[in-house]
Amino acid sequence: MVAACDYKRVGDGDTGPNTGGMGSFSPPLPQHWNAAIESQVRSAIMEPVTQGLVNMGCPYRGLLYLGMMLTTDGPRVVEFNCRLGDPETQVILPRLETDLAQVLLATARGELEGMKIEWDSRACVGVVAASGGYPASYTTGYAISGIDAVDQDAIVFHAGTSLADDATVTAGGRVLTVAALGDTLEQARATAYDNIKRITFKDGFYRNDIAAL
Repeated sequence: MVAACDYKRVGDGDTGPNTGGMGSFSPPLPQHWNAAIESQVRSAIMEPVTQGLVNMGCPYRGLLYLGMMLTTDGPRVVEFNCRLGDPETQVILPRLETDLAQVLLATARGELEGMKIEWDSRACVGVVAASGGYPASYTTGYAISGIDAVDQDAIVFHAGTSLADDATVTAGGRVLTVAALGDTLEQARATAYDNIKRITFKDGFYRNDIAAL
């Protein structure tokens, strides 16, 4: 899989408490992710971890998500997840041109080696709309409007939503993500924000600085 950058703090300028993620973009900027850094992460982190699992008698087949931070002392692991990361996945999968089902099937069968996986070279930006009060206490059940007004070239990922009397309502802290592709990061960002502002619900909010570089 390709890499992505995410935004953990709830407020603009990386202020406020940590969240599950308020937005993301892919690919990262070259100064944050390049061939040298990727090689370092692969050799110093990913390969030792996966080899260690083999040595323990439990070789891993699946998605192993590495959350990390770049520091002055090099990459540092924050977490591993045995699943796709959220919201990073929402800007990675739109760039995947190869059939995801075929990639997952090859992984499960141990036939991934040699499989050519194609990626869209365009950038993707995703912005999360959250319930007022998140990541602390918040109220749910508010009607969501504007989803039908989103452009066809933007994607709405539902997270904390549900149906009530045929209406889509809020049902969680992070309610939904609007993601969009663009020839440049700036174009992807503009499309994502142009569309997320069409979606409204009581007390809803989102960061205004996702991918603002």
